[in-house]
Amino acid sequence: MEWTLGPRDTWDRMAAFLRTIPQRYPTARALLVVSAHWEEPVVTVQTGERPPLLFDYYGFPAHAYELTWAAPGEPALAARVRELLGRAGIASQEDAQRGFDHGVFVPLKVAFPEPTLPTVQLSLHASLDARKHLELGRTLAPLRDEGVLIVGSGMSFHNMRTLMRPGSAREASQVFDAWLRETCEAEPALREDRLAAWSQAPAARAAHPREEHLLPLMVTAGAAQDEAGRCIFRDEVLGASVSAFEFGAVA
Repeated sequence: MEWTLGPRDTWDRMAAFLRTIPQRYPTARALLVVSAHWEEPVVTVQTGERPPLLFDYYGFPAHAYELTWAAPGEPALAARVRELLGRAGIASQEDAQRGFDHGVFVPLKVAFPEPTLPTVQLSLHASLDARKHLELGRTLAPLRDEGVLIVGSGMSFHNMRTLMRPGSAREASQVFDAWLRETCEAEPALREDRLAAWSQAPAARAAHPREEHLLPLMVTAGAAQDEAGRCIFRDEVLGASVSAFEFGAVA
């Protein structure tokens, strides 16, 4: 849609980055997406064969509620996710009615405008505990060898109150973004310890008053296990520094 809350090109660089995803991961056969916008008291796996879209936002133009992105689900992948969780003693449940929320279909509609890859969404755990989500990622690591791209959809800076005041997010976002980049590119054991204690980082709560937009990163970092992380995108959006990270070797 036409952007009116700042420069018209505010999202252009991020959109260009998202369009590189299919070329960056050409061997992916399916997507497992952890979005900031789904929390459950028990980790929940989406199991529908044709998930609808969940328009979980308000105040946008009418056409924003008419978007389509008809990616197929994959019940077999959902079952495999639950199998891995069960082996690790992590309780899970399934939801056959759940649709793709905007943390899934907005970025992936840009990355995959022709949605042919099977896509399954996985919830956050409502505890919002960082170590729990790192463990969740470690448990799901075998999927990487099965052609599944594990995607964390959140935002590295998510303080909407400051984002809506031009210029007020810049300093805190730069401080936290520098810490996050140093952390994600650190030796894996150190990376995990630092991510688990993220709330002690400089400007942490200024960047994330509530942690749900950071936790998808924890899952992807956990899934990398002892492999390296790297920053693959950085931009300034509404005056805030934002980054994207990749973990593990790319096939």
